[in-house]
Amino acid sequence: MTSPPLGILAGTGFYALDALDDAHHESVGTAYGSVSVTRGTWHGQLVVFVTRHGAGHEVPPHRVNYRGIIRALADLGVHDVLAVNVTGGIDPDLEAGELVCLDDFLDLTRRREGTFHDGDGSGGVVHTDMTNAYDPVLRREILDAASAIGQPIIDGGTYVCFDGPRFESPAEIRLAALAGGTVAGMTGVPEVTLAAEAGLRYAAISLVVNPAAGVRPGEPITMDEINEVLATGAPKVLAVVDELVHTRSVFRTVDSDTVTS
Repeated sequence: MTSPPLGILAGTGFYALDALDDAHHESVGTAYGSVSVTRGTWHGQLVVFVTRHGAGHEVPPHRVNYRGIIRALADLGVHDVLAVNVTGGIDPDLEAGELVCLDDFLDLTRRREGTFHDGDGSGGVVHTDMTNAYDPVLRREILDAASAIGQPIIDGGTYVCFDGPRFESPAEIRLAALAGGTVAGMTGVPEVTLAAEAGLRYAAISLVVNPAAGVRPGEPITMDEINEVLATGAPKVLAVVDELVHTRSVFRTVDSDTVTS
């Protein structure tokens, strides 16, 4: 019995997934345009990997084809989506390099296509519940995987999404902090909401790479700083994902043996 493929979405600093065996690239056509994906296996688990910005980081966050990506994953049989977001820390207690397993979001974007339900067609107007947009079961898998390898990760945090590609102003970060924001990013929405609309389970690991603007007054945000943290932080994220995928493959083997015995 073959389990559905696991969807993995990543952005800045994650342009390939070297752990994949039998990896091959393909273009998937959708009603929202073609989407480039990489398909392969990881510990025997089928995986569909998408790098949001393209292999050369040529697509800015406000132009990522979020609807196309989520539609392509659903059309390829994906049920679960594991996302990786590189973020700035709004919470002043967060240190660069820390991981957060997100459980809520705040959408401060202004110019994105954020729904599959635009009122056209037989579906009409559809209102989708976002109470558990970050799936509790998939979040628990992330937390358990991190615990199994001794990787600290913060359980819960609110992702505040801005349009980008510019970084946020100190005033915008103060506003986000007042609203309960934990981290700031540019790609988490509408990705998470579209996944919910498509009926996919979605969860996300946030890698904090810098204090957000104004959190530490007088400290500018630089790409050199971000890339330095990415170099040490990306392996932490990949180690957690590796353990999660490995655990899934073990359970799948046990379940298969039980069925056939």
